[in-house]
Amino acid sequence: MENLLENFTAHPNLRGMIFGFTHVFITLLGYYTGLSINRLLKIVSKGHIAGIFGAALSHIFADLIASLVDPHIRSMVIGIMIGGTIPLLFIPLLEKYFTKSKAHIVVGDHEDVKKDLDSH
Repeated sequence: MENLLENFTAHPNLRGMIFGFTHVFITLLGYYTGLSINRLLKIVSKGHIAGIFGAALSHIFADLIASLVDPHIRSMVIGIMIGGTIPLLFIPLLEKYFTKSKAHIVVGDHEDVKKDLDSH
């Protein structure tokens, strides 16, 4: 299988294509199956922060799987995971010092959006 992936993306401009495909496919699979890290996190924390953290965490998880699948990026798994995790440490600072605009477009689980808006 690895040989097939290597040969399929042998052209230098196609390196990382398997990563990109896998990352987006995992995201789409989550959207269409209704799998949501946000819902799990909302059970143990408060609304919008869980959504922000869940979105970032789901991307880190998709990055992990995609980088393990892509033979060209496999050697960078640790760096990708660390690089994706570090910004999570800034969530408390961003939450404290930056406020969202009143015109911010709300996106999320439809049944949870009203509840989140009402909590602010």
